[in-house]
Amino acid sequence: MTVRTRFAPSPTGYIHVGNVRAALFPWLLARQQQGTYILRIEDTDQARFVDGATDLILDTLEWLGIDWDEGPRKGGEYGPYIQSERRDIYKAWAQKLVDKGLAYADPYTPEEVQTFREEAKALKKPFLYRDHRPENPPAWDGTQPLRLKVTDIKRYTWNDPVMGELSAGPEVLDDFILMKADGLPTYNFAHIVDDAEMNVTHVIRGLEYISSIPRYLSLYEALGLEVPVLACLPHIMAPDGKKKLGKRDGAKSVQEYRTDGILPEAMLNFLASMGWNDGTEQELFSREELIEKFSLDRVQRSGARFDEQRLLWMNGQWIRRLSLDDLYTRTLKYWPKSAETYDEAYKKQVLGLVQDRLKTLAELPMMTKYFFEEPVINTELITDNKQLKKLSPEEVSTLLVAVKTEFENLGEWTPEALQECLNRLLDVTGQKPGILFSLVRIITTWAPFSPQLNDTLALLGKDKTLERMANYTTTR
Repeated sequence: MTVRTRFAPSPTGYIHVGNVRAALFPWLLARQQQGTYILRIEDTDQARFVDGATDLILDTLEWLGIDWDEGPRKGGEYGPYIQSERRDIYKAWAQKLVDKGLAYADPYTPEEVQTFREEAKALKKPFLYRDHRPENPPAWDGTQPLRLKVTDIKRYTWNDPVMGELSAGPEVLDDFILMKADGLPTYNFAHIVDDAEMNVTHVIRGLEYISSIPRYLSLYEALGLEVPVLACLPHIMAPDGKKKLGKRDGAKSVQEYRTDGILPEAMLNFLASMGWNDGTEQELFSREELIEKFSLDRVQRSGARFDEQRLLWMNGQWIRRLSLDDLYTRTLKYWPKSAETYDEAYKKQVLGLVQDRLKTLAELPMMTKYFFEEPVINTELITDNKQLKKLSPEEVSTLLVAVKTEFENLGEWTPEALQECLNRLLDVTGQKPGILFSLVRIITTWAPFSPQLNDTLALLGKDKTLERMANYTTTR
């Protein structure tokens, strides 16, 4: 069997982490099995359609490296790959069911259906549309909703590669809508038709669909179709682990994470490891390693907690893995405006110093601004420092005079010579590195964080370092 998987998002807004994980797992399976990965746009819910959302989905997948073999921008022999362009296909399949006596036009108004619901509630029993199936429904002309006529009321049992063996009784089977009054199919009907026409072998999607699978199975039988492998992925949970992740829990769109300087390698790695592991302690996986090691039977059944701090940690690890040239290319739009007048060689030196400290690319301005412009003196960095706030103004002044004297007499202004000088100052002043080095770092950068002090001072240069020390002294 040639594995054919698919991702079928709806263009109803931004693409979030749950969407992308639903795209990632079938992609990993297809790539591992040398199969085919299909991208299909399910836009039959016109009321929720958002203009531009399709391009956003495609651009996000391309950024992540989740490439597709068939679909928009690629084509393929089973197109169109946009549902709204497949109306005639759905009508033809719907007509097959009508001709077999397995579908009927829905003659009821919404008010009549509501009356049926209220009657069922009064009798304290679940509402089932099939209990009100019309004896002589009108001929279906495409302007009324079309419903499946469930004729085999039975228990269904199926095996989910992730969730295990599952079953559901006849109480969940009902005459659900296949075609809407606007001439477009429902998701319940369209995705089964599309998967059949596109020869999809594995349907991998979120756990929210699991309760509908018995209905899908009844429709597969009515259409005489072979059932593909049906796998449901556990929810991505909110940080507290108590509910499904939502916008109110701070979940951002993948596009926002991209803008914030998250690398595609980190996002791919992070999403793959939410709900899956290879049975080892390994946490960082390259694209190739994920493809090689992925398997559905290693996907956990319980929900995976969304931990943004872990994403940031992972992103920092991936930033460290990049070559300096690669990292520089990716940071082009993140430099502070004051860096525009500096050449590439100098900026690469700066980038090389901060690479090990970056968690996101968006931190670059905060981490590097003082290399390109005069920082604003912020004495709170001294007074808020646990160790420095213990020093009196006179002690601070004495330390700075000692440092300035040593720096002025320093012949070579190199990282090595500066480190020797700083170590010598520890002996001269009798201070600890946490006090002396912190004071020098703050006075010369006025930043909450900076790279190794000797490397920072070497790149700033002797004149600039002494000038900033003098500026602080004169403004006190």
